Amino acid sequence: MLFGTACTILSFGLRKFFALSALFVVVSATAFAGRGDKAGTAAATELLIPIGAEAIALGGSSLATVTGIEAMYWNPAGIVRASSSTNAMFSHMSYVADIGVDYGAVSTNIPEVASVAIGVKSLSFGKIPVTTEDYPDGTGKMASPAFVMLSGAVSRLITDRIALGVSATAIFENMEKVSATGIAFSFGLQYAGLGGVDGLSVGVVVNNIGPAMKFEGDGLQRIGQVDDVLRPPTSYTIEAASNDLPSTIDVGLGYIAILSEREQVTLTTVFRNNNYSDDEYDFGAEVTYDHVFALRGGYSAAPQSEGGEYIFGFSAGIGVRARIEGIDLSVDYAYRGARYFGGNSVVGIRASF
Repeated sequence: MLFGTACTILSFGLRKFFALSALFVVVSATAFAGRGDKAGTAAATELLIPIGAEAIALGGSSLATVTGIEAMYWNPAGIVRASSSTNAMFSHMSYVADIGVDYGAVSTNIPEVASVAIGVKSLSFGKIPVTTEDYPDGTGKMASPAFVMLSGAVSRLITDRIALGVSATAIFENMEKVSATGIAFSFGLQYAGLGGVDGLSVGVVVNNIGPAMKFEGDGLQRIGQVDDVLRPPTSYTIEAASNDLPSTIDVGLGYIAILSEREQVTLTTVFRNNNYSDDEYDFGAEVTYDHVFALRGGYSAAPQSEGGEYIFGFSAGIGVRARIEGIDLSVDYAYRGARYFGGNSVVGIRASF
């Protein structure tokens, strides 16, 4: 009897989920258009590097279902839906070209007010030889670029079904003798119980809205001679061009089917409209058992991309959860395939109090 009821619920929810998925994919594909012709021209593209082993394993498709501290990056509206009042996480990813991406964040709930969170993401590039016009093979010196992002977010339940969130990220980039700073805002919404179906939810996020960025510093100074001016060569500062942030509009659906007291299945999908690259379609699935073990898989595609420009595809991961002395601990691992560069490995640890 229990199995039959679970199958009926799952079947009904799946029909709703896939019908809505097909609808929003068709609508979004016709209503929005990516800008693949502008690829590589945006500022602060490190904002698009994902974080969190759980969401990455799902192909970045958990926009509508993500909750807790990991939601700070994917959809700030989900922060308030955390099962515990205080949450913390740390993750490390081996990104393309041996770039390391570290992320740490903490959130807490202020009763009857909102949930707040802060986080930091940093990129490590290692040592890079310094080259100049006079020494194209290197000066013998080494440089270590520093890219750091500091974020803060606020999330609040408007009703028992609707959650809203907003985040702000301060961007700091330093490369040898030039640097740039900027700020990006993201706004998110989650609506649970879509169409009166328990477990069916929708999420919408507008990411990385802010002023253009440009580099400044001593590295832009040159010695030159101005034509038609009777003065010796002197030092001039080159005015660097400014570039817009890589903004996106994400729309996602999620369906959580509770099969029994121990088994749960989650299906997710996202359409991501990119202002500075081709649009993406992400899909994910997760099976959890006894709230202890999770198996995840995902797939990302950019159908408009030509010539293999979009390098990502399949992803997979696992998660293990345990309660130790009143603290819920989760350890997650994800692997994301990347053409030409090998895969990205991500390890994450989360704690809830």
